[in-house]
Amino acid sequence: MLYTLYEAGYYATTPMRFAARLTREFWNSPLNHLGDTDLGRRLFAGADLFANLTRRYGKPAWGIDHVEIEGQPVRVRTTEVWSSPWVKLTHFTRDMADMRKAGRRELEPAVLIVAPLSGHYATLLRGTVQAFLQDHEVFITEWSNARDVPVMEGRFDFHDYIDHVREMLRQLGPRPHVVAVCQPGPPVLAAAALMAEDGEECRPATMTFMGSPIDARLSPTVTNKLAEEKPFAWFQSNMVYTVPGPYPGAGRRVYPGFVQLASFMSMNLEKHQEAHLRYLQHMMDGDGDSADKHLEFYDEYLSVLDLSEEFYLQTVDVVFQRYLLPRGELVHRGRLVRPDLITDVGLLTVEGENDDISGIGQTQAAHDLCSGLPAELKEDYVQPKVGHYGVFNGKRFREEIYPRVRAFIRRAEAGFDKQRQAA
Repeated sequence: MLYTLYEAGYYATTPMRFAARLTREFWNSPLNHLGDTDLGRRLFAGADLFANLTRRYGKPAWGIDHVEIEGQPVRVRTTEVWSSPWVKLTHFTRDMADMRKAGRRELEPAVLIVAPLSGHYATLLRGTVQAFLQDHEVFITEWSNARDVPVMEGRFDFHDYIDHVREMLRQLGPRPHVVAVCQPGPPVLAAAALMAEDGEECRPATMTFMGSPIDARLSPTVTNKLAEEKPFAWFQSNMVYTVPGPYPGAGRRVYPGFVQLASFMSMNLEKHQEAHLRYLQHMMDGDGDSADKHLEFYDEYLSVLDLSEEFYLQTVDVVFQRYLLPRGELVHRGRLVRPDLITDVGLLTVEGENDDISGIGQTQAAHDLCSGLPAELKEDYVQPKVGHYGVFNGKRFREEIYPRVRAFIRRAEAGFDKQRQAA
């Protein structure tokens, strides 16, 4: 019922939204000489704010058409290399002619960035992709919006997620590198453990976990405490709703993106309110540059997708309530997941000092679970003065975190070169 009411509310405000857009265009028109007056800017700003707050935010574009390597612009295009109804594996293909001009003549290490399936689109990792593109063949998971997946395509749960990660690693060929950002940490570690136990040729060469809830019992945050305090039945009854028509997934039970977004924003409600008031003031003052920065952030932040009921509820149960992976009790398709059997996969964990989503220690827990790894294959780093998003985006990520990840991957690649030469 909530999903239907949400849709009804959106369509009910359509006339007001249309009027706001007309008002905005009228006062922003170069033919309107009153548009640059104090009154004109105020009316334009108010109409613009209303139109932006009530409009639909679809999946953002990547907007990555080139990357700079050694001072040389290298063209980039996106290519779909594998897909299922639930995910698209995207390769950011760099132009080889431009790469040669930049002095790069050999194929660089393949990296699978596993984007979180927790409400936002993979484009939230735009900065992450741009950094990795400087030195790697980058692939990323673009998870589907559950409301767009017809019911006839079946279910998608936590264990399907693990299977999808395994299959996508196989698409990259022998010994790729995998980077799990936030939510994917537990299923990616499980996938790596299963592949290592099976001796798969395409098991990861390294795995990097960034702000991931490997063991959510450690340094619990507000999010963790909510999951602990509420019984599982509460999440079933209050957080899952049925997709209405005319969406392709009509009838599917989902955890709606707008519910997740409301949860995100409620954690820092005053901060978001102040940001929008500043935006309104910037517009009234004619400060277009500051206003554009606000829009750039919120165009991404307000773009959300739905999660399938089974994936969402199993994640709550497996990761945040019963902690099956760190307790050594996670069973996948009848098999016990054993990270201790990983012996030749590099492990790097990255955390943020001020992370209020995954507290310090939750990601580091991977080191204890991977007890079969020698010390030289393990590395941990805590980035000072960053929160959750700073772990994988922003200036400190580009200048301090990414260089460490790159160096870690290079050391692993150097080890493989020595093995090949010895063979």
